[in-house]
Order: sequence, then C-alpha cells, then structure tokens
Amino acid sequence: MTAIVKLEDVSIRFGSETIYDRLSFKVQDGEFLCILGPSGCGKSTLLRVIGDLLKVDSGTVTVNDKLAENAWQDIAYVFQAPRLLPWRSAEGNVIAGQQLRFGRDRSKAEMKAKAQELLDLVGLSRDLHKMPQMLSGGERQRVSIARALAVDPKIILMDEPFSALDIATRRRMRAEVTDLWRKTGKTVIFVTHEIEEALELADRIVLLTRKPTTVQRIIELDQQRPRDLNGPELDRIRADLHATIGTDAEDDPGVASSK
Repeated sequence: MTAIVKLEDVSIRFGSETIYDRLSFKVQDGEFLCILGPSGCGKSTLLRVIGDLLKVDSGTVTVNDKLAENAWQDIAYVFQAPRLLPWRSAEGNVIAGQQLRFGRDRSKAEMKAKAQELLDLVGLSRDLHKMPQMLSGGERQRVSIARALAVDPKIILMDEPFSALDIATRRRMRAEVTDLWRKTGKTVIFVTHEIEEALELADRIVLLTRKPTTVQRIIELDQQRPRDLNGPELDRIRADLHATIGTDAEDDPGVASSK
C-alpha cells in the first residue's frame, strides 16, 4: 500500500501552548485508520490539519502527493452532528453537497442520480423525500455519509460521527460504515474517544499522547471482521490501551458488561 496522507514533524502552537510537538505518521491508501488518545489531546483538531482548515507552524502535511492546501477536492467530512439543511429532503441534502463541490460541472440530473444511488447504498432508498426532522439520528447520519461519498473523495474524515447516538444504533452504524468502506474502497480517518470503537473498526490505531501531543505508538489490528471484541488478542490490546490512556477513553457499556 502507498501512503495517501503524510504528516511530518507537524508542530502547532496556540499562544504559549504547544498543541502538537513534531507529530508524524502516515495513512495508507484505502485503509481504515482510527485516531485515539486522551481527552483534549487534539484528535479532532488533527482532521482540521489534514483538511487544511488549520495551518501548521512547522512541518508538512501532504494529501495524495499534494500539499494539504491544494488537496481539498480529495477530502470529505462526516461530523459529530449530521449538519443537514432542515429545509431540504434527504435527497436534497446529498444534492446540496454536490452543488457546493461541483457547481455547474455536474448536471442536475447527474447529481440527482448520484444522490439516489448513494442513499440506496446507505439503506435509505425509501426515504429520499423525507425531511431531516422525519429521520432518526442514525438515518440522519447515513444521509451525511451519503453526502460525503457523493463528492467522490479519496479520503473521508470522520469526527466521532456516532457519539450522539444510542448504544444499539452506534453498534449498527459501526457495522454499516465498515461495509460501506469495503464497498467503496475509500480511505477513512476516524476520530474516536472509545477504545471499543477503535478495536472494532480500525486497520491501525494511531495513539496520541497528552499535550504537547505527538504519536505515542501505532497499533496494527489484523483480526478478520466482524471481530470478536472479547477475544484474547483484543482483550490484551484493550487492557494495554486502558493502562495507557486511563479513564479518558471509554468502552461501549454493552461490550464491557458482557465480559
């Protein structure tokens, strides 16, 4: 695999506080990478750096062999909140993402067809014309994922997208996003504060330190999916992560209680 995102010796300071201290890692093309670390270490900020929404003080960030500032078309976001336009239907929201990205370079018919194709992919083919307030939390997040896929990104940046959902919906969405990742072949960089989520989703986990933040280590997970989260190898990794991060990271209560 080749690296599609590279952060090399990245440092950022806000006033007198150092946020990142020569932080370096690579993201491989097509992988599902999770970012995990203590509360307040700058996990979500890292997505802003990759997307060039926040400039670095030193170091370099390259995306698809370009400086991050020149690679915005290769990236799409899925946020903690779906951020749907309340006056547009599910289909209309997916079309809106394309309108903002492509303008007149893609016809209305093409955008409509793409929206319908992707809403079908995320299981909402019967809900094209529903307004956001008519959809459940999980369904609204599916629309936001379809909107991200509709702009044909190489990389999807996901910032704790399931954190506001109930436990059952969260588990279902994890399985669904894994399936979508396999079908689309996109590179996913996924920020989470939950150890269980990282263990279930990631090919690799980038574990960050406290501020001033750098990479503590990178953990490779080669277990086949769907994973037995209570298996001995993942139990060992889980215990190691808890010992490293402490109470700043969370378990899925449903999984933890089953042990």
